[in-house]
Amino acid sequence: MKKAKYLFPQDYMADPSAHVFDGKIYIYPSHDWESGIAENDNGDHFNMKDYHVFSLDEVDGPITDHGVVLAAENIPWSGRQLWDSDVAFKDSKYYLYFSLKDQNDIFRLGVAISDKPYGPFIPQENPIKGSYSIDPCVFEENGEYYIYFGGIWGGQLQRYRNNKALESAAFPADNEPALCGKVARLRDDMLEFAEESRDVVILDENGQPITQGDTDRRFFEASWMHKYNGKYYFSYSTGDTHLLCYAIGDNPYGPFTYKGVILTPVIGWTTHHSIVEYKGKWYLFHHDSAPSGGRTWLRSMKVIELEYNPDGTIKTINGKSK
Repeated sequence: MKKAKYLFPQDYMADPSAHVFDGKIYIYPSHDWESGIAENDNGDHFNMKDYHVFSLDEVDGPITDHGVVLAAENIPWSGRQLWDSDVAFKDSKYYLYFSLKDQNDIFRLGVAISDKPYGPFIPQENPIKGSYSIDPCVFEENGEYYIYFGGIWGGQLQRYRNNKALESAAFPADNEPALCGKVARLRDDMLEFAEESRDVVILDENGQPITQGDTDRRFFEASWMHKYNGKYYFSYSTGDTHLLCYAIGDNPYGPFTYKGVILTPVIGWTTHHSIVEYKGKWYLFHHDSAPSGGRTWLRSMKVIELEYNPDGTIKTINGKSK
């Protein structure tokens, strides 16, 4: 397939995290709805309440909705806003990692467990210790699992330095190194961090950290990690400049050198994605707001084939292509 395909036009699903389990693609999206909350930079209008799971036997084939697999009302520590999630598989169990505000309106990361890739998922009593911000992504390498997370503005990453909360949120100056996404290795039981989280540093072509003012390249949110030809590809959204970018490194911790744009701006405010190989081809799962008439808080998930150049760089996809 060379054209983008909407996967589930009958409802609004966003932030699709795709994985291959049991020989098929499973997709774990956020679930948008019309909350009636005014749009603002903190994202209060994205007041998602539950998660569905979807599966595909063929990328061009029909999609199965497995229904609600976790709802905010069933999470013991829940406040509001069940944002982006991801799933990992280990030792016959599936672990759903999710972003949720606690009862103090602070974003934490939680985990829920299932025996099946399509749920239902049973949440733990408390969030992951030491977790904060949003957008978890889990990457497995040689039996070790790494969780990437973080997002600025409404994602609250600017409220922290060195894994400690600040008295008030702060951004670096435009000429200073940008705020970084975070990565931590998970404990063997998959329920907690095994270490303090580290910065995911993105370097420019001269080996210098991308600066906060470099809004076309700096990290905003939506971490994803995949491996191609022995290299580690960290991809992410630039948020307010609406680009999906990537950087390449030699190990899961980085640093990663910026390489380019995967997806140019879509219709709608955010770009959030996943990248997966299936039956010998690579695919980009993402979303836009075209079916809702451009309402940025009502997004629809899509898929398009992803292609690499011979040197390992990714061919840029036009976000508004039909």
